[in-house]
Amino acid sequence: MPELPDVDLYVHALRPRIVGQTIRAVRLATPFLLRSVEPPLASVEGRQVAGVTRLGKRIVIALDGDLFLVLHLMIAGRLRWRPAGSAVPGKLGLAAFDELRRSTEQPAVAGWVNAGALRAA
Repeated sequence: MPELPDVDLYVHALRPRIVGQTIRAVRLATPFLLRSVEPPLASVEGRQVAGVTRLGKRIVIALDGDLFLVLHLMIAGRLRWRPAGSAVPGKLGLAAFDELRRSTEQPAVAGWVNAGALRAA
Protein backbone atom coordinates (compact mmCIF):
# COMPACT_ATOMS: atom_id res chain seq x y z
CA MET A 1 0.00 0.00 0.00
CA PRO A 2 1.43 3.42 -0.84
CA GLU A 3 2.45 5.16 2.35
CA LEU A 4 1.79 8.79 3.26
CA PRO A 5 5.04 10.12 1.70
CA ASP A 6 4.09 8.39 -1.58
CA VAL A 7 0.63 9.98 -1.53
CA ASP A 8 2.22 13.38 -0.84
CA LEU A 9 4.48 12.91 -3.87
CA TYR A 10 1.47 12.06 -6.05
CA VAL A 11 -0.37 15.18 -4.86
CA HIS A 12 2.72 17.33 -5.48
CA ALA A 13 3.17 15.88 -8.99
CA LEU A 14 -0.53 16.10 -9.92
CA ARG A 15 -1.03 19.78 -9.03
CA PRO A 16 0.92 21.32 -11.93
CA ARG A 17 -0.41 18.71 -14.36
CA ILE A 18 -4.14 18.92 -13.70
CA VAL A 19 -5.09 22.08 -11.76
CA GLY A 20 -6.91 24.34 -14.20
CA GLN A 21 -7.56 21.50 -16.64
CA THR A 22 -11.06 20.49 -17.67
CA ILE A 23 -12.13 16.87 -17.29
CA ARG A 24 -13.51 15.67 -20.60
CA ALA A 25 -14.44 12.18 -19.49
CA VAL A 26 -13.98 9.59 -16.76
CA ARG A 27 -13.96 6.04 -18.07
CA LEU A 28 -14.28 3.06 -15.72
CA ALA A 29 -13.17 -0.44 -16.66
CA THR A 30 -15.49 -1.86 -14.01
CA PRO A 31 -18.49 -0.35 -12.24
CA PHE A 32 -17.28 -1.91 -8.97
CA LEU A 33 -14.56 0.74 -8.77
CA LEU A 34 -17.10 3.49 -8.07
CA ARG A 35 -18.01 3.83 -4.40
CA SER A 36 -20.84 6.34 -4.72
CA VAL A 37 -23.68 6.90 -7.17
CA GLU A 38 -24.92 10.31 -6.06
CA PRO A 39 -23.93 12.60 -7.66
CA PRO A 40 -23.46 10.52 -10.81
CA LEU A 41 -19.90 10.23 -12.09
CA ALA A 42 -20.94 11.91 -15.36
CA SER A 43 -21.50 15.12 -13.38
CA VAL A 44 -17.72 15.70 -13.23
CA GLU A 45 -17.39 15.84 -17.02
CA GLY A 46 -16.79 19.36 -18.27
CA ARG A 47 -15.70 20.60 -14.84
CA GLN A 48 -12.41 22.33 -14.18
CA VAL A 49 -9.94 20.98 -11.63
CA ALA A 50 -9.67 23.56 -8.84
CA GLY A 51 -7.09 21.83 -6.65
CA VAL A 52 -5.43 18.62 -5.50
CA THR A 53 -4.89 17.69 -1.87
CA ARG A 54 -4.95 14.61 0.29
CA LEU A 55 -7.17 13.30 3.05
CA GLY A 56 -5.23 10.66 4.92
CA LYS A 57 -3.95 8.31 2.22
CA ARG A 58 -6.60 9.42 -0.27
CA ILE A 59 -5.94 11.80 -3.16
CA VAL A 60 -8.66 14.44 -3.39
CA ILE A 61 -9.23 16.20 -6.72
CA ALA A 62 -11.40 19.28 -6.12
CA LEU A 63 -13.56 20.38 -9.05
CA ASP A 64 -15.53 23.55 -9.61
CA GLY A 65 -19.13 23.33 -8.44
CA ASP A 66 -18.19 21.73 -5.10
CA LEU A 67 -17.53 18.27 -6.56
CA PHE A 68 -14.61 16.05 -5.57
CA LEU A 69 -12.99 12.92 -6.96
CA VAL A 70 -11.39 10.88 -4.18
CA LEU A 71 -8.85 8.19 -5.09
CA HIS A 72 -7.38 5.54 -2.86
CA LEU A 73 -4.51 3.63 -4.43
CA MET A 74 -5.12 0.55 -2.28
CA ILE A 75 -2.27 -1.98 -2.24
CA ALA A 76 -0.48 -1.46 -5.55
CA GLY A 77 -2.19 1.51 -7.16
CA ARG A 78 -0.43 3.76 -9.64
CA LEU A 79 -1.33 6.68 -11.87
CA ARG A 80 0.04 6.54 -15.41
CA TRP A 81 -0.15 9.15 -18.17
CA ARG A 82 -1.17 8.11 -21.68
CA PRO A 83 -2.70 9.91 -24.69
CA ALA A 84 -6.33 10.90 -24.11
CA GLY A 85 -8.77 8.30 -25.35
CA SER A 86 -6.30 5.43 -24.97
CA ALA A 87 -7.88 2.16 -23.98
CA VAL A 88 -7.77 1.31 -20.30
CA PRO A 89 -5.36 -1.65 -20.09
CA GLY A 90 -7.22 -4.91 -19.60
CA LYS A 91 -5.76 -6.62 -16.54
CA LEU A 92 -4.13 -3.64 -14.83
CA GLY A 93 -6.22 -0.58 -15.59
CA LEU A 94 -9.36 0.34 -13.71
CA ALA A 95 -10.16 3.91 -14.81
CA ALA A 96 -9.04 6.71 -17.11
CA PHE A 97 -9.46 10.46 -16.74
CA ASP A 98 -9.40 12.34 -20.04
CA GLU A 99 -8.75 16.06 -19.93
CA LEU A 100 -8.50 19.04 -22.25
CA ARG A 101 -5.54 21.39 -22.29
CA ARG A 102 -6.31 24.90 -21.09
CA SER A 103 -4.78 26.77 -23.99
CA THR A 104 -5.55 24.65 -27.05
CA GLU A 105 -8.67 22.73 -25.98
CA GLN A 106 -7.08 19.66 -27.54
CA PRO A 107 -7.13 16.28 -25.79
CA ALA A 108 -4.11 16.09 -23.53
CA VAL A 109 -3.56 12.96 -21.47
CA ALA A 110 -5.41 10.26 -19.68
CA GLY A 111 -4.42 9.33 -16.16
CA TRP A 112 -4.94 5.64 -15.52
CA VAL A 113 -5.75 4.30 -12.10
CA ASN A 114 -4.30 0.82 -11.92
CA ALA A 115 -5.80 -0.18 -8.60
CA GLY A 116 -7.87 1.49 -6.00
CA ALA A 117 -11.24 3.05 -5.42
CA LEU A 118 -12.90 6.11 -6.91
CA ARG A 119 -15.58 8.23 -5.31
CA ALA A 120 -17.42 11.22 -6.72
CA ALA A 121 -18.49 13.27 -3.73
